[in-house]
Amino acid sequence: MTSDLSRPEAVRAAAAAAVPAALADLGALVRIPSIAFPGFDPAEVRRSAEAVKQLAEGLGIFERVEVRDAAIPGTEERGMPAVLATRAARNGRPTILLYAHHDVQPVGDDALWESPPFEPTVRDGRLYARGAADDKAGVMAHIGALRALTEALGPDFDLGVALFIEGEEEAGSRSFAAFLEENADALRADVIVVADSGNWDSRTPAVTVSLRGNARFTLTVRTLEHASHSGMFGGAVPDAMMATVRLLSTLWDADGSVAVAGMTHREAPTPEYSEQTLRDEAGLPDGVSAIGDGTILSRIWNKPSVTVTGIDAPSVANASNTLSPEVSVVISARVAPGQSAQQAYGALEAHLRANAPFGAELTFSDVDFGDGFLVDTAGWAVEDARAALETGYGVAPVDIGVGGSIPFIADLVRVFPEAQILVTGVEDPHARAHSPNESLHLDTFRNALVSEALLLERLDAKSL
Repeated sequence: MTSDLSRPEAVRAAAAAAVPAALADLGALVRIPSIAFPGFDPAEVRRSAEAVKQLAEGLGIFERVEVRDAAIPGTEERGMPAVLATRAARNGRPTILLYAHHDVQPVGDDALWESPPFEPTVRDGRLYARGAADDKAGVMAHIGALRALTEALGPDFDLGVALFIEGEEEAGSRSFAAFLEENADALRADVIVVADSGNWDSRTPAVTVSLRGNARFTLTVRTLEHASHSGMFGGAVPDAMMATVRLLSTLWDADGSVAVAGMTHREAPTPEYSEQTLRDEAGLPDGVSAIGDGTILSRIWNKPSVTVTGIDAPSVANASNTLSPEVSVVISARVAPGQSAQQAYGALEAHLRANAPFGAELTFSDVDFGDGFLVDTAGWAVEDARAALETGYGVAPVDIGVGGSIPFIADLVRVFPEAQILVTGVEDPHARAHSPNESLHLDTFRNALVSEALLLERLDAKSL
């Protein structure tokens, strides 16, 4: 192909031709319920890893392709299986590390899905299935782009490539740091592409330049030694639900902004983004108001948020006339870029202890941290990525922040401080990652695959 076309033209043509096969392989991957959470069958995660390994081996470009795991620090357990494939750079070319994850979120309530969550279904230009967008599409964008590069240039290109497809990102990446340490030589790269983010919309690509961190924990509120009759003691004895409701209400101001001293925010400009767009993308009904202050994107990208994501209390079906002695809630806080998650958690714990009503006893457990991320946009790799995205999508990319968190990026920065990190993705705002009816916009996937193939071609032509 390169005898008749320029290298970029040949790669672009090969990438466009690679899309149908990539989508077919994506369909096979999403049929595997690779949920890495406790309580789900780990054999399915292993099966998913083996399927990804076969895809990597089928490229015929790697010197080594293996399924590996690592120890979970502080335990005797091993993490979920990841796929690691490597080929060395030649003739002074850079090495690129391509990251995605093959594990997925639990499906939640099956009744909320319009089609079976592990049966890929195409409707109105979207592929519906759990993991179709987050992040098995990221896996296949990498595989498809490498196929296109190999088809256009042959397998003897000079670019070094490490392919790292993790198996427990949705479950907290508990062995991620250990995996990096144990495989540092194989994973070391000049450029790291993390394909686990989103785009501005279904037509406009994005480079993610900031991510919020996260602090997640379980709070247990106790006011009684045992349940007591609500008629005999109600009005004199505080029940745990009353104390919990009163305590949680102190976390927010009247407009819904976080009211926790010590949780910071970042000052940075944001693009125009209307409340109507927010309503459309988030599913916010007309009668429900948005929360917070400042521009909408500053609230999502640059300010903290606090969300109660779970609660253990008597259910409606099991309600009885008793005062609850104990209530537990899961609190998920998003932390502004630039503040450490541990510092934000310390502020939250101090606030809750200072505001505990009626002397309620508080217990904090299952604490988990993930630091945010700010990209250094001065490097050459960012410019190469922007150029490839503009060519692949036909639209100039937008630099965006993301309200969600990818905590393991902080580990990548720590272990590989010299690497340039690019956070990209195949999701659009309607992908509904983690939610029922998760889907992949097929045109976005096509453009993402072409763009990544063009980036690989640019790097293969670059001398360090």
